[in-house]
Amino acid sequence: MRKDSRGFSLIELLIVVAIILIIAAIAIPNLLRSRIAANQASAVGSLRTINTAEITYASTYNVGYSSTLANLGPTASATDTPTASLAGLIDSVLGAGVKSGYSFSYAPGSVVNGRIDTYMLYASPVTPGTTGTNYYFTDHSGVIRQNSSAQATETDSPIAG
Repeated sequence: MRKDSRGFSLIELLIVVAIILIIAAIAIPNLLRSRIAANQASAVGSLRTINTAEITYASTYNVGYSSTLANLGPTASATDTPTASLAGLIDSVLGAGVKSGYSFSYAPGSVVNGRIDTYMLYASPVTPGTTGTNYYFTDHSGVIRQNSSAQATETDSPIAG
């Protein structure tokens, strides 16, 4: 009786699986770091977008800055006219306060003479160490600041660029 020698032996298959696992063990940490970097870049971009939206909101509606992040969000339909409560300046995802692994917390300043002249905005990773490592802060000055170990505040260093 002749033995059919076509195909792979069990040892050959195990060697191939071991090589694939070694390559995956090398590649996955780099993939995770890339995802964190992308989330952090998105968070900084979102903070810039919100800063720009706040300036547009204040100049358009002449009431100072918005009282909530949702006020900057989109109108109910594309044909609706923007208002101070739904200005249509940011997308609905960012208006909800969570985007690309970061959570955004908005704190308006006090109302003085019917106007809100200050605001503070915080961006924190949803899962620190997994979705991002840096915490961000910005306010009505437009300067974005970061802290790598705790929630960023107005005393932290500005980001470069």
